Amino acid sequence: MMRDSKTIDADLLERPLSPRSLVASLLLRTRPPRMRGSRLVQWCDLFGVAEGTTRVALSRMVERGELRSRDGTYELAGRVQSRRSAQDWSLDPEPVPWNGEWCMAVVTAGPRDAAERAALRDAMRRVRCAELREGVWTRPDNLPRASAPSEAWQTVAEQCSWWSGTPNGDAGLLVAELFDSEGWSTRAEMLTGRLHVVTRALTAADDGSLAEGFVVGAASVAHLRADPLLPVELVADARTGELLRGAYRAYEQAFSAALRTWFRGH
Repeated sequence: MMRDSKTIDADLLERPLSPRSLVASLLLRTRPPRMRGSRLVQWCDLFGVAEGTTRVALSRMVERGELRSRDGTYELAGRVQSRRSAQDWSLDPEPVPWNGEWCMAVVTAGPRDAAERAALRDAMRRVRCAELREGVWTRPDNLPRASAPSEAWQTVAEQCSWWSGTPNGDAGLLVAELFDSEGWSTRAEMLTGRLHVVTRALTAADDGSLAEGFVVGAASVAHLRADPLLPVELVADARTGELLRGAYRAYEQAFSAALRTWFRGH
């Protein structure tokens, strides 16, 4: 039996799904990324969000440039839409061959306020760099620019300069310290198992599976976007991420079919 979606939120997500998150996450997984407002209201109602609250969230997303609205239909726009290609890349990544070098970003900007520092920290998370020390971020140099949203790279370029080099000592120990690849793999294995469970429920047309399936899928996408995608030479088991991606692809097919059926019934 599927559990209450609020309980699932607490188990799997850093923050509960807000109406904005419910809308953005659904549209990011919809092709094309647009949907009628009435359907978005129905969708948020599945998670206990009142129609008025959803309508307010839609209006605010339009005001912030995150959605475009026309004739009662809403479409992703702006920064949220720009993250779609990076999310798609995370689901089917293509790292470049690694030659042993690391890239290092060093803060070169002058005095920065708290908002600028927070923006850089968020951008570094998106480009999958780890903080070596205050103002110095690094990772093995095996990722193309397509791996992160363009605004993340721009934020880094505005505040940092890039360097290339190789660390002294054991690079495997360094990535274990900076990226906690073992912890990432442990959670990936847990999410792979959860995806198998909700995929079976969605395929069996379990009426209680859609909300839980969505939350598990959202948690899995977030985890894949946080995958440091380290070179295989530096990790103990490079298969964990691929197993999670394979489970997600099977889940996505089942979820999309269940969602279409649910909308037809409502």
